[in-house]
Amino acid sequence: MSHLSPATSSALAPYGWDDAWADAFAPHDAHGLLPGRVLRVDRGQCDVVTADGVLRADTAFVTPHDPLRVVCTGDWVAVEAGGNPRYVRACLPRRTAFVRSTSSKRSEGQILAANVDHAVVAVSLAVEVDLARIERFLALAWESGAQPVVVLTKADLVPDAVTRAHLVQDVETSAPGVPVLTVSAVDGDGLDVLTALVSGGTSVLLGQSGAGKSTLANALLGEDVMDVRATRDVDGKGRHTTTTRNLLALPGGGVLIDTPGLRGVGLWDAGTGVGQVFPEIEELAEGCRFHDCAHESEPGCAVLEAVETGELPQRRLESYRKLLRENQYIVAKTDARLRAEIRKDWKRKHAIGRAAMEAKRGRLR
Repeated sequence: MSHLSPATSSALAPYGWDDAWADAFAPHDAHGLLPGRVLRVDRGQCDVVTADGVLRADTAFVTPHDPLRVVCTGDWVAVEAGGNPRYVRACLPRRTAFVRSTSSKRSEGQILAANVDHAVVAVSLAVEVDLARIERFLALAWESGAQPVVVLTKADLVPDAVTRAHLVQDVETSAPGVPVLTVSAVDGDGLDVLTALVSGGTSVLLGQSGAGKSTLANALLGEDVMDVRATRDVDGKGRHTTTTRNLLALPGGGVLIDTPGLRGVGLWDAGTGVGQVFPEIEELAEGCRFHDCAHESEPGCAVLEAVETGELPQRRLESYRKLLRENQYIVAKTDARLRAEIRKDWKRKHAIGRAAMEAKRGRLR
């Protein structure tokens, strides 16, 4: 009997199963394996939802040396139909993956969620909005292949409509092409728009601890599933109420992956994503005199000219430079050729600076 029966499709449809996933799973069906989606992962074990219910499975057979290929929340997998313990035998190719760099000194990436359609970045209005941090989240979101969405939570704490509008405008300027929503989980304001947005596909909820992610998740789920604790009044930070990444089916359709609060959001090979966060700078750069212009002090730099005229905020350019440098550093740690190019470029700039200094000294003599 085929495991890809109408009953299987019906049972897994609320978790994102479709004809394309069925086609990808077909080779594993021939070996009598069950299709399922990973709800959470914990120390080599994972909870997988299948047509037979939620199963506990061991990931020993699919644990590679590459940390970006380990089983992750949101993965579609092939699980043994029986046995004790059961084992995950294969992961289906991912459509998207949200990856950040680890905080360790090793050159490793960490995958936070797989097969995501929307990356929902939660930002609390209870504290000063950090635009640079939002841009960092968005760079990773764009790079993942998902559509970013910024949700300004705790909107009830900013009752003044004018102040709230200014905050939204500031975020929209820093998030071109990204929907920016204001939501209050307390009074339900804005929840209908967010619910409609996440009802199609899989959404991952991201943000710092204290951003109100768990409260927002509970509001979308219609019940208190996630633990919620108070945040400090001083800085809006809270303890990590969510300790694992959990995948949950939403009552109005769609799937939500809630994640722990992220203290650090390091870029991981997100050059394309950075470009998508700063499209106006990428467009201005086309008018620079030199194709490899670093937008620092080069003559004929269209980007610096835009800063001088007020067309481009200085803060945006500084954030762009910082993210590009960080991303280049991360990529260079695993790319010997790029490291050599960076050293060569550094020597070239050093030589130019030294020549300029010597010329200046000559004029002063």
